[in-house]
Amino acid sequence: MKAIVMAGGKGSRLHPYSAVFPKPLMPLGDMPILELLLRRLKAAGVTEVVLAVNHLRHLIEAFFGDGSRVGIPITYSVEDKPLGTAGPIGLALDRLGETFLLTNGDLLTTLDIRRMIEKHLQRKAAATIGTYLREMKSEFGVLETDEEMRMVAYREKPTFEQLISMGIYVLNTDAVRSYIRPGEHLDMPDLVRALVADNQHVYCHRDDCFWLDIGRPADFALAQEMFEKDSSVFLESLS
Repeated sequence: MKAIVMAGGKGSRLHPYSAVFPKPLMPLGDMPILELLLRRLKAAGVTEVVLAVNHLRHLIEAFFGDGSRVGIPITYSVEDKPLGTAGPIGLALDRLGETFLLTNGDLLTTLDIRRMIEKHLQRKAAATIGTYLREMKSEFGVLETDEEMRMVAYREKPTFEQLISMGIYVLNTDAVRSYIRPGEHLDMPDLVRALVADNQHVYCHRDDCFWLDIGRPADFALAQEMFEKDSSVFLESLS
C-alpha cells in the first residue's frame, strides 16, 4: 500500500506563522505534525509515501529527505501551481499501485488506518472517506418559526453533530483515473461527487478515534496542549 500526502498548501489560516514555515512542519512537542502522520501510515502498513509539495517545499524536503528518519521511503511530487486537494494525484498516479491512500498533511488523529484500508478492500469500493462525528456550536441564537413566521422556539447558541470528512481517503486507481488530468486543478469533494454521480461505490468510514485539523490557530493551540498533556495517546503503537 502506498500513500500520497498533500503537503503543498500555504496554510493561509495559520498566517503569519505559515508565511515562513510550511504547515506540515508545525511542531507538536519536538515532532512535526507531518512526522506523526507518516509514522501512523507506516504503522498501518504503508510501504511508500509520495509527498505532494509546493509552498516552502525546500524545508519539507530538507527535513524528511528520503524518509530514512521516519523509516518509510519518501519521494516528492512538485506542483508548479496549486492543484487542489486531488489534482496532485495526476502527477503521481502511475506510482501509486492499484489501491492507494490519500491524506492531508496536517492531520492529528488516532484513526486505525489499517482497518479503514481493510474495509475499503472488503467492499471493493471506488473510494472510502474517513469521517468524524464533530460537535459544532453555533455562534448565534437560532430561531424556529412556523409557516406564518411566528416564533415557536429559540435556542441560544445550540450545538449540532455533523459527520465531516477527516481529509483521509482510500482510492481505487482505475476508478479515479478518468477524472484526473496531470497538471489540472481538482478538489476531493468534486472527485467524490463525480464518482457518486456515475454510480461508483463511495463509502464513509467511521472509527472511534480522535481527529483534529490544525489549520486554525485555535485548533493548533489545542493540539499542542493535548500533545503536551499526554503525547502517548498519539504515539502509542507508532514506534
